[in-house]
Amino acid sequence: MQTTASNQIEDLVAADRILAAHEIVDAYGHVSVRSERNPQRYFMSRALAPELVTAEDILEYDLAGNVVGSSAAGLFLERFIHGEVYKARPDVNAVVHCHTPSLIPYGATDVPLRPIFGLAGFIAEGIPVFEIRKTAGMTDLLIRDPARGRALAQTLGDKPAALMRGHGAVVVGASIPLVVGRCVYLDLNARVQAQAMSLSKHVTYLTPEEGKLSVADDYRRAWELWRRKGGAG
Repeated sequence: MQTTASNQIEDLVAADRILAAHEIVDAYGHVSVRSERNPQRYFMSRALAPELVTAEDILEYDLAGNVVGSSAAGLFLERFIHGEVYKARPDVNAVVHCHTPSLIPYGATDVPLRPIFGLAGFIAEGIPVFEIRKTAGMTDLLIRDPARGRALAQTLGDKPAALMRGHGAVVVGASIPLVVGRCVYLDLNARVQAQAMSLSKHVTYLTPEEGKLSVADDYRRAWELWRRKGGAG
């Protein structure tokens, strides 16, 4: 593969390890990156626990969820999340689907996830909740076909993330460091918000203006730290 593809795969493996280390994902969940050589394709591992992913486990997919080339590897059932988001969002180059426990309550209650500190300022854009029953009726909650993936992408809209009622979340970004940083601080914000709400009914959240001003970079410094700690530096 060309150098850019090789570098993307190295970063993708690092992202899998980092997300597992921060307990954003466990045995389930997945992260992908859009191919720099062909924006109609993306890289993601075969169906495997993220902590166990190596470069040899990475496959190339088209946006319909088909593996490019021949492979007998098992595939993620919910790979349609990634292809449909990439179709809908030309600005997105990395996608994470996770079942992070701290996020589940905000998708199942009327309490919105709101930004409570600067590194999570991107939440000020609004985090919608995907209700699968509105488009697919009674299901197992899984995004197991393109139609469900398109419905999720429509709910996501132009936002940085969407919660999935009773399921988890999809988080997107223009780069792997950005989407990983958003995942980590989305989780941290959810936990800190719950703690603040347990202390008082009066919680001061970031305003939309503060949210925009506080998102100054793509978490590159944090990415380098997490990558080094994960042995991928």
